[in-house]
Amino acid sequence: MQRILIVDDDDEIRDLLEFDVSQSGYFVDTAKDGKEGLQKVLNNSYDLVILDVMMPKMNGFDVCKNIRSAKLAIPVLMLTAKGTINDKTIGFDCGADDYLVKPFDVQEVLLRIRVLLRRNQPQNPDSISNEVTNVGDIQIFPDTLECVIVNKKVKLTPTEFEILYCLMQHFNNSVTLATLLDEVWGYDSDEDVRMLRVHVGGLRNKIEPNPKKPQYLHTVTNVGYKLTPFGE
Repeated sequence: MQRILIVDDDDEIRDLLEFDVSQSGYFVDTAKDGKEGLQKVLNNSYDLVILDVMMPKMNGFDVCKNIRSAKLAIPVLMLTAKGTINDKTIGFDCGADDYLVKPFDVQEVLLRIRVLLRRNQPQNPDSISNEVTNVGDIQIFPDTLECVIVNKKVKLTPTEFEILYCLMQHFNNSVTLATLLDEVWGYDSDEDVRMLRVHVGGLRNKIEPNPKKPQYLHTVTNVGYKLTPFGE
């Protein structure tokens, strides 16, 4: 049974999520503040963390930063009342994989959970035998969510890895925003285009020598993105 940790200081929201998520077939653990949540993540094994932002003792951004600093590739879904693009950018820069704004529909939360868990499942070696994991200057490692580019190894978040993986399957060809949203998140939403762009910015910061002048991950105006693994 997949294990999910819910970290939220709002008793009503935490209890609601605990009930609905557990009723959907997951083992659920909870924490009432950021410090308790981080300790549980570091000392237990979870498949996904649902994380509020504004909490006592340690906010969700700092919890997420510490999770990534510990080299843990657990998917993180942030639930918060802070819904501006700047807040989302901060969350994604901290290593969050997805973001929902309160008030939220529980069914939408369950959808995001399913997508993140499916994305983070280990792949069967037989299923990736025809898929591209090494081309040009770029090599990716699905088991560790790492990327090596010109002898530099970087750790990616699950979402950054999925974006790079998708682009590698279509290297040197343009990939539409709709295709990326569908292949990475499992759905196409105009609202989430900004979320995708934030993740692409984070990916560029890790793989590009100069993110402001990309050599590998290019924007294709009015279309989407293109990966040129040999650089330009």
